[in-house]
Amino acid sequence: MTELDQAFQSTLAILTKVEPGQLEAPTPCASWDVRALINHFVGSARWWAVTVAGEGEAADADYTSGDFVAAYEESIQLAVAAFDTHGVLDKIVTLPFGEFPGAALMGHCTTEQFTHGWDLARAIGHHTDLAPALAAALLTQSRDAIGDAFRGPDGQAFFGPAREAPANAGPADQLAAFLGRPV
Repeated sequence: MTELDQAFQSTLAILTKVEPGQLEAPTPCASWDVRALINHFVGSARWWAVTVAGEGEAADADYTSGDFVAAYEESIQLAVAAFDTHGVLDKIVTLPFGEFPGAALMGHCTTEQFTHGWDLARAIGHHTDLAPALAAALLTQSRDAIGDAFRGPDGQAFFGPAREAPANAGPADQLAAFLGRPV
């Protein structure tokens, strides 16, 4: 199983635990509640798929108005299929903030999807010790790839300023702190 598959499955496992009454709960991202977070990561999986495929556009939708688990499963299939397409990992994709090979975008997608699973776990009171080996690998990759240019205030930048994780924090909590989440 690839890191991307592991990230999707980790987040899916948390998503299946969300109760309708939790949709308005706050998340570690101050600008999002659980509903907005779910809509973001379900929609962004679709966005990654169309971005690397170079075809179509991902539409904004309220995935929480229906079966959001089924919607996420469909988004996972679309994203995995797009990244599995022959040549896509070597293809250069132009985004508003730079040009990236498909392999780098797959890494960004993996980190994003996993981290939003952590956000969701935190928001619904689930443990955050998610996929320790994957989290450790993503932390190492993130330390190499994420510089200050991608950091800033909540809602204005991809990541907040790096924070210190508690001394006993597991890899997923350390990753979340590095990406600017309060742990």
